[in-house]
Amino acid sequence: MNKYRTHNCAELKEQDIDKNVTLSGWLHRKRDHGNLLFIDLRDHYGLTQCVVENNNKFFSFLEKVRPESIIKVSGKVVKRQKGTENLELITGKVEVKIKSAEVLSTAKELPIPVFGEQDYPEDIRLKYRFLDLRRDEMHKNIILRSKVISYIRSEMIKLGFLEYQTPILTSSSPEGARDFLVPSRLNPGKFYALPQAPQQFKQLIMVSGFDKYFQIAPCFRDEDARADRSPGEFYQLDLEMSFVEQKDIFEVVEKLMVSLFKKFSSKNILNEIFPKITFKDSIEKYGTDKPDLRNPLIIQNITKIFERDDVTFDIFKKLVKSGSIVKAITTKNTKDKPRSFFDNIDKWAKDQGASGLAYFTIEQDKSLKAKGPIGKFFSEDSLKELMNICKASVGDSIFLACGIENDLNKILSIARNKIAEDLKIIDESKFAFCWIIDYPMFEYDQKSQKIVFSHNPFSMPQGDLTKLNFSKPLEIKAFQYDIVCNGVELSSGAIRNHIPELMYKLFSIAGYDKKEVNDKFSGMINALSYGAPPHGGIAPGIDRIVMLLANKKNIREVTLFPMNQNAQDLMMQAPSEVNQNQLKELNIKVDYKKKN
Repeated sequence: MNKYRTHNCAELKEQDIDKNVTLSGWLHRKRDHGNLLFIDLRDHYGLTQCVVENNNKFFSFLEKVRPESIIKVSGKVVKRQKGTENLELITGKVEVKIKSAEVLSTAKELPIPVFGEQDYPEDIRLKYRFLDLRRDEMHKNIILRSKVISYIRSEMIKLGFLEYQTPILTSSSPEGARDFLVPSRLNPGKFYALPQAPQQFKQLIMVSGFDKYFQIAPCFRDEDARADRSPGEFYQLDLEMSFVEQKDIFEVVEKLMVSLFKKFSSKNILNEIFPKITFKDSIEKYGTDKPDLRNPLIIQNITKIFERDDVTFDIFKKLVKSGSIVKAITTKNTKDKPRSFFDNIDKWAKDQGASGLAYFTIEQDKSLKAKGPIGKFFSEDSLKELMNICKASVGDSIFLACGIENDLNKILSIARNKIAEDLKIIDESKFAFCWIIDYPMFEYDQKSQKIVFSHNPFSMPQGDLTKLNFSKPLEIKAFQYDIVCNGVELSSGAIRNHIPELMYKLFSIAGYDKKEVNDKFSGMINALSYGAPPHGGIAPGIDRIVMLLANKKNIREVTLFPMNQNAQDLMMQAPSEVNQNQLKELNIKVDYKKKN
């Protein structure tokens, strides 16, 4: 028999009454009632209430034991007195009457409590992550993550995929985020890179004749942290398939996501066949390629209204003449909202760096009119045209903004969410998936003043490959797609370019000559030259999937040992300095910059 426990702390029930048992776990909390001491004992599985009377020789001993110390108790299972049951616990109808107790490990005074779910500063939580992870909510999040990954593995195998592992030490890529570099001791002056994703390797697996690949892949990117992005490393479900079209990828991923989200959440899925929205339409309607479809608000382009003579809002009219556009968001039946509601939205927009959001509400007395700060600038006829464009009715309100298109889309995309949140019209009980498709192959980068790849450089362009107009690269669309859920981008994917000559041509548009492509992607180009099947794939982020299922806003709530915003592991004190002997072995000399 195991000397530490006969049962775990979530096993004992009424059928165990009168049994002599041994339990071990963390002292979760104590409640001293004078003649009785109640102890909640906790382990990975759950919690059991134990009780010791003041005439027991272990009473005073247990009184002094600190919370989170690990103790072993032995005693008899008894029924709780009527009215003291805790039906929220599996063990809530019984308790253990302690006969003996032993401290297995003593805890120091806690820097953060484990009992309760209070919020504490993130730096403290990350420094003492092992304590933070003992908290019930955090513990459940990590268990959920493990179960999600196990389920994904089993479902992928059912779908005919095989799991393969790709290298961690690889070559640096000129595209994407910053690499994490690893110096080579055996090749002085040269560096490996940790993979930003197994992109080239998974394509090489297809070229090697394997038909369906998947991997729960670790990825490394030297990026700044965000609520939905870790600063150093993350995991993704990486998959690739041979002899497929875009719709084949969609079918596999939709089947997996619907099954997964039904398995681990009680929320409904809005559309089990995910809507397909073109990149152009998504930007026009939602201002972003990551739309939250639970939000019913739509952005409309109303620029042409300000070309009318009977609209006298001169500020916008002058901006439109100089090249700006005007877009609007309509809110339904908001005529009874107080002035403060609208003013707060306007102030919020200014706090975001915009010039604000103009607004008015449509009313009807003897005629149509617009009530609000700018309402007087619109004639009845112009209001009718505006209502037609915006599908607005009497009693609705319209928010307007004017500016350069990219800047305008950014502010209106977040304004759309802000307004919907304030109106409480986002259905939190649903998951709303969609595909964003038809991404442009290239885009113009204002910063570098040149044409660059918009997404994945290894993607296949759309259309008849013999008739592509390379002289107008910004018009070329690619078989690239994103999957989005509730406004969170879960993944990007693409049908891959498996034709070397076409790849040289596309890279030349982005400024890479043939030699540079050969140097940077020698393994890929060489492999594609020996017969490569048409193939494609995608890589949904595990962290973001679990974040949605756990109903969390921050990815660090579903990650075991995350870094902080500055890419530091406060618990293990990484990154850290290394000694000179290590640097010498690697032929590296560190040039320390003097601090001002």
